[in-house]
Amino acid sequence: MLVTLKEILKIAEERKIAVGAFNAPNLESLQAVMRAAEELQLPVIIQYAPSHAYCISLDEIGPLMMTYAKQVSVPVCVHLDHGETLEQVQKALDLGFTGVMYDGSTLPYEENAANTKKAVELAKKTGAGVEAELGSMGRRESGAGDRTGAEDETKIYTDPVQAKRFVAETGVDALACSFGTTHGIYLTEPRLDFSVVERVREECSGISVVMHGGSGVSKEDFHKAVHAGVRKINYFTYMDKAAGTAVKEYYASLDEKQPAFYTEAALRAIDAMKENVKEAMKTFALID
Repeated sequence: MLVTLKEILKIAEERKIAVGAFNAPNLESLQAVMRAAEELQLPVIIQYAPSHAYCISLDEIGPLMMTYAKQVSVPVCVHLDHGETLEQVQKALDLGFTGVMYDGSTLPYEENAANTKKAVELAKKTGAGVEAELGSMGRRESGAGDRTGAEDETKIYTDPVQAKRFVAETGVDALACSFGTTHGIYLTEPRLDFSVVERVREECSGISVVMHGGSGVSKEDFHKAVHAGVRKINYFTYMDKAAGTAVKEYYASLDEKQPAFYTEAALRAIDAMKENVKEAMKTFALID
């Protein structure tokens, strides 16, 4: 059941949970997420990040994401993750995406706000919701680099007072905040400042806060983030890792005389991702 970003965030706010947002850079990951959501009967966000263009283009996977979202029984938002240009935002809207993220977090404040406002104006034409980002988590969505936590001096925590001004100027529906998370695999244990989330919520009249860099965070910290006001959690790296581990174990189980079949490996990858996503979704929804 296709819904907008605003509608799915409303569900999250009413239930005081966070909705999982999972990247789908191939058919296998898309199938895994949809099956997990159906089995748990939980709302879900499937998203495409332009950084995954090396896997598949938005033109190729976008229509499939839309088709799957419309066929399942649970609420699904189809979302653009980390769109860094207005052209990428428009492309996603043209494909029917019901949520878009314009990420101008590396730009000066005024430029980020101006471009985000334009993204909001574009999205209004289709009814889609808009997510933006203020602050910096250091590494980009690809998880490139080898620094994390307090060791990454490129991190800039979100200023709640500045966030209030940004939300008022742009009219966004959700705000990705930097409060200690990092994209990719954590090399050291993250130290999260949940007061940033709480203060952003206070300053911005309950804006839906988005947590990026969710893979590798402890269950306890996820729960603290949700209680602080996080309503959307981005998650991909560890589900991708789960698939890789399943495929590796499959090939390792074969002796040299046994043929290796891609379809068997793909099925194992889908199942591994589905189970990993289910655990993440239950954690975000505060289900034990």
